[in-house]
Amino acid sequence: MLGKNEILEFRKGYIMIQLAGMPFQQGDLWPPGSIERMISQRMFEDTVVYSYQVIGELSFELKLRKNIILSARAMNQSNVRFESFSKSFCNPQYWHLTKSGGFLLLNGVKPSDAIQDIYMNSSQYAFECATAIVIIYYHAVLNVLGESLFNQFFQNIYLYGWHADPDLGKNATYTTHLLPGDVVYFNNPDFDPQTPYWRGENAVVLGDGTYFGHGLGILTAEQMIHALNQVRKPGANQTAYLTNKIGRPSFTYLAKLSISQLGYSVNKHQHILHHNESSVPIDRYVF
Repeated sequence: MLGKNEILEFRKGYIMIQLAGMPFQQGDLWPPGSIERMISQRMFEDTVVYSYQVIGELSFELKLRKNIILSARAMNQSNVRFESFSKSFCNPQYWHLTKSGGFLLLNGVKPSDAIQDIYMNSSQYAFECATAIVIIYYHAVLNVLGESLFNQFFQNIYLYGWHADPDLGKNATYTTHLLPGDVVYFNNPDFDPQTPYWRGENAVVLGDGTYFGHGLGILTAEQMIHALNQVRKPGANQTAYLTNKIGRPSFTYLAKLSISQLGYSVNKHQHILHHNESSVPIDRYVF
């Protein structure tokens, strides 16, 4: 681990990235103007060190972050609807709609086909914003891993809020230094009890000063806050605001799976809590 003085010394010529404990120089691995270069530059500007064992783990994270952004933009262009759990619906050819408003993958259906169908036949789907983020994660991981590995790792998908397969490894962290591909949470403390699904908004950081939040679309932070303020309870005096809660899949773990193709289990324990609360942040239900 680099000391504070060493970190400051490397900031001028190195990205704040370590490979096997050694500082990593960017060079020309990612062309100027690329999403990967933009993400790595944001890493350089951070005050923490991003540590990887091999270059493949770093490349995987940059590629997956890029695809999270692309999947978010694709969802924005689709016809999926925003609805609470009680009004959710899905394509019955691929999913079973549970009484709690979740989507359970049907037996005999390829996980990759079911995830792709949400984008291809989007008008047949409606869900809330936390579920939207998990769908974006699955879609991005599918595009990075390919169908064969994706179907091997994620055989029992159940879409419900922040619930996800353990191998997706979603993590909550707290920081104000955002990286493209992160998921942030806009909190709306004075939301109207008649519309509790506007208690907040999970949104993907797109890297150009905008965010994608299912139900609101692609907006700046100021526009997100303004939109949420319009749906507060009568007499509200607290404004909506951007929190420091950040959601991320487990980039390093997924990279190790993709590289080694080992360490996964078909029969994975999945704890499901049907809380019936739409639009909650990633750290609301942690187990």
